[in-house]
Amino acid sequence: MKKITLLVFLCFIIQSVGAQNSTVKKAQANFDKAQQHLTTSNYDQAVTLLQEAVKADPAFQLAYVQLADINRRLKLYEQAKQNYAQAIALGGTPEPRVYYGFAEAGIFTGDYQNALKNITQFIASYKGSDPDFIDKAKKYLKDCEFAVEALKHPVKYEPVNMGREINSTHRDYFPSVTADRTQLIFSRNIDGNEDFHTSFRTNQSWSNPIPLSEKINTTKYNEGAQSISPDGLYLFFTGCNRPDGLGRCDIYVSHKTGKEWGEAFNLGAPINTPYWESQPAISPDGSTLYFVSNRPGGLGGYDIWKSTLKADGYWSNPENLGPEINTPYDEHTPFIHPDGRTLYFSSDGWPGMGNKDIFLSRADEHGKWTKPENMGYPINTFNEETGLIVTPDGTDGLFSSNLKGGYGDMDIYQFTMPEHKKPLPITYVKGIVTDKESKAFLEANVQVVNLKTRKVVYNDFTSKETGDFMAVMPIGSSYAFNVTADGYLFYSENYQLDSTYVNKPFVVNVALEKLIAGKNMVLKNIFFNTNAYVLLPASITELNTLKELLKNNMSLQIEIQGHTDNIGNDIQNEKLSLQRAKAVYDHLIEAQIAPERLTYKGYGEGKPIASNDTETGRKQNRRTSFVITKI
Repeated sequence: MKKITLLVFLCFIIQSVGAQNSTVKKAQANFDKAQQHLTTSNYDQAVTLLQEAVKADPAFQLAYVQLADINRRLKLYEQAKQNYAQAIALGGTPEPRVYYGFAEAGIFTGDYQNALKNITQFIASYKGSDPDFIDKAKKYLKDCEFAVEALKHPVKYEPVNMGREINSTHRDYFPSVTADRTQLIFSRNIDGNEDFHTSFRTNQSWSNPIPLSEKINTTKYNEGAQSISPDGLYLFFTGCNRPDGLGRCDIYVSHKTGKEWGEAFNLGAPINTPYWESQPAISPDGSTLYFVSNRPGGLGGYDIWKSTLKADGYWSNPENLGPEINTPYDEHTPFIHPDGRTLYFSSDGWPGMGNKDIFLSRADEHGKWTKPENMGYPINTFNEETGLIVTPDGTDGLFSSNLKGGYGDMDIYQFTMPEHKKPLPITYVKGIVTDKESKAFLEANVQVVNLKTRKVVYNDFTSKETGDFMAVMPIGSSYAFNVTADGYLFYSENYQLDSTYVNKPFVVNVALEKLIAGKNMVLKNIFFNTNAYVLLPASITELNTLKELLKNNMSLQIEIQGHTDNIGNDIQNEKLSLQRAKAVYDHLIEAQIAPERLTYKGYGEGKPIASNDTETGRKQNRRTSFVITKI
């Protein structure tokens, strides 16, 4: 839509040539000279000559209009407003575009009431047929109407500079943070070289930022607009003008193993193209990458696109987020919150305060986006607002700005998020995986599955160097948490997350046991209805994990065991426990596990692992387990 602004400006200049001239020779001479400078875009000299023209002839309306147009072109909006007002005050019937320019200058200075009056006047009097021009005017009308109301209902907004611990005398911007808020990564521009810096938080204090890694930062090229995965192990970022680039700016990724970042590599096609790809945002499960591109097939100049990670490890052909998010104008800086459903982004296409504003949209269970919601005033103003991220707990927004009182040209700030603009609540599970006997860190697969949707929300490997992991879990669902490693009994846990778990993370040290005869394990994610023995669909995740254990260890033999609490008839309890054990047995047989490797038995209430005097204890006793009978 930049072409519209240029078109409008040029229309003013062309219109001016045929308009009424001055009867004062000196004024007309200066005006004519100004036209020559305008043809070569020498605006400074043109302004000087036009000022001389109106000085010689204070009634030279056309010269005032041109001064206003040029000042608007140079983004000197206050001066442009003054010039437009002077032109209109001279009377007559100004060309309708004068009201358009006056309105635009008003919008970009926050003078919305007058802008509303002027853009309304333009729409009523404009007789042209340029559809882009008309659409832009209607867009400005919606902006003015929105802004007038937004000013009446400001949201609470008190930005706080993150201080000298983070900010410097240089430009600091584009913050991103891990799920546990212990690591911050941001861009710092020193003498034109843009690199990543990182800081770590301990005891509520941030460490002095240091350059991220020489494997990511370069001396010849710029790196910026990054997105860190919630677990802090993957960094997606924008690299421009690199020799391996497909276009001017491409998207790259680096993986952290232990404490070291790996070499960054270009994601390649189909994500990157000869066009401009930038501002990546990775979903919490690592399966969807959002980014900005001006490639063909979009709705406007720059749109938000997404690509999903396929089973073969390659990214799918990107798809445009469509008119639910994108407009004929520009959308930038997407940020998908760790809840996986709340998208924050900037746009100058949706009704706002006149420039780029920050919006949010939420995806429903089917992935359909809600109508974008403006973050409100004064989070958004007549200035350009972009690059908001929201902390995983949803309490704070982080952004960069050149607000007064900062330490450098641009600093990183944070503010408390308005309640109705917060993302959906989440928590996370983090910890380390070790060998129970040697205490050594293990390379293990950590998987978290939403038992309602059966969607994998986390699936990654720990490293032998640190053994650590961190997985985000949105509140309101039940999750299966499994950890597997070659030669070890897998780990099973179940998290049923209601509102009481908001921002209450789980810290788990998973000590895996080697496969030894006699080892017993409770299957935490095997489910039956009360007094029933038909496996519920939510059991599939755990059953698949058990199946893989058996397929990967062909000599392994197990006994599947059913258990109950002490409520009810002893005989019925034993029968029910046997039927439930057999249900698991039957499922494994159907999965092509050899029958001679499996046995099953119901123990009723005979082998409690907790007291039956409390509901908590009885719940623990109602379980399905297995024991290794041969290895």
